[in-house]
Amino acid sequence: MQKTGGSVAAFIAGVTPAKRQRDASTMVDLMRELTGREPELWGTIVGFGSCHYRYPTGTEGDVPIAAFAPRKQATTVYLLDAGAHAAELDDLGPHDIGAGCLYIKDLEAVDAAVLRRIIAKDYRRVLDGDTGSAEYTITD
Repeated sequence: MQKTGGSVAAFIAGVTPAKRQRDASTMVDLMRELTGREPELWGTIVGFGSCHYRYPTGTEGDVPIAAFAPRKQATTVYLLDAGAHAAELDDLGPHDIGAGCLYIKDLEAVDAAVLRRIIAKDYRRVLDGDTGSAEYTITD
């Protein structure tokens, strides 16, 4: 994955439906505050900071340290391992999870403080090198 440049504000202005656009604006503010970094586009993903990962298998690439994507069905928050947040997820409110994704259909329906803790904890794990078998090197 690579940064694609472009205006994050213009990208968000084009997000539909309106609820997803509202949630995307909220997520930019939230992630900017939690990471201290400015948002950048990685295709249709809004990322904050960047790192290079390498697994013992040799698989490697570049990804944002923290990121989300405003999809039509839900806002996708990318996590190292959604299962690592089991306790917080129990208190979050309506959501779905995948191995490394948290899907939220309506940010106003979830507990904002819990969401903040999940994102901050995941971000800190990357910075601290607590990334399981993968090695992450901060590049930006």
